Amino acid sequence: MGTEQKDKKAPLRLYLITGLSGAGKSSALKLLEDLDYEAIDNLPVSLLSTVVDMMISGPEGSLGPDPRPALAIGIDARTWNFQPEGIVKNLAKLRARTDIILKILYFDSSNEVLARRFTETRRKHPLTRGRQVTDGIIQERQMMDSIRAEADYIFDTSDSDIQQLRQTLRQQFERGHGGDLSIMISSFAYPRGLPRDADLVFDVRFLRNPHYVDSLKPLTGIDREIQDYVAQDEKFSEFFARISDLILFSLPEYKREGKSYLKIAFGCTGGRHRSVFMAEKMAGLLREKGFEANLYHREL
Repeated sequence: MGTEQKDKKAPLRLYLITGLSGAGKSSALKLLEDLDYEAIDNLPVSLLSTVVDMMISGPEGSLGPDPRPALAIGIDARTWNFQPEGIVKNLAKLRARTDIILKILYFDSSNEVLARRFTETRRKHPLTRGRQVTDGIIQERQMMDSIRAEADYIFDTSDSDIQQLRQTLRQQFERGHGGDLSIMISSFAYPRGLPRDADLVFDVRFLRNPHYVDSLKPLTGIDREIQDYVAQDEKFSEFFARISDLILFSLPEYKREGKSYLKIAFGCTGGRHRSVFMAEKMAGLLREKGFEANLYHREL
């Protein structure tokens, strides 16, 4: 009876989706809705506590495999009477409640990428008011600074497409997830910049490069011919062994520290051969060890 009562009183999981316009907030909210979260976009902050109380006092959330209620709410600069200081105070009150588990998801991107997105989609930035798009972006960034400082998760989508964003969010926030550490293994090309959200980055440009072999150049690190070629480098075995030891040692510590998501990135010159092979091989090793490892090849 005690356990049953405890389950009925499970705290509401409240996810506030916020950040810069054009950084992926709407896509994130839609995905959480697909994952059986109750989702509300552009909610006035003055109604936040009211909606939370209604959700808690209502019927038990029974959508999906997780019986605990879960609510995702989008709040940003479009919100009526948006005042960052007032929002921060409201967040402090929500965090002090024992019937709520509050997590703030903040979506960010570089000014250049945001400006390009608004230009390509012909959308109007909510703070432009007849000025240039970049002026609105800068103003919004300044307004959101205090809220960004409160974030539990910060997603920089400058280098992400919608598919990668959906995959990342699904890994971390799918209802019924057992709480295990989710790992994303990615490959990238250094000339196109470092992945902005990577936790661990390894440079594999010192390994022999298939790019200079005519028969191998069109292939990728997913192909067996590339894998065999790179693995024949005399430095490969020791390098992979040492990296593996480091990662396998670190993963339990990250999990113990409370981290639920880890991104490991391997980079080379073109992002098609050596880094892809390393990512594939590391993902395979981690899966053999019982970890949840997913792959994303940025340049492919």
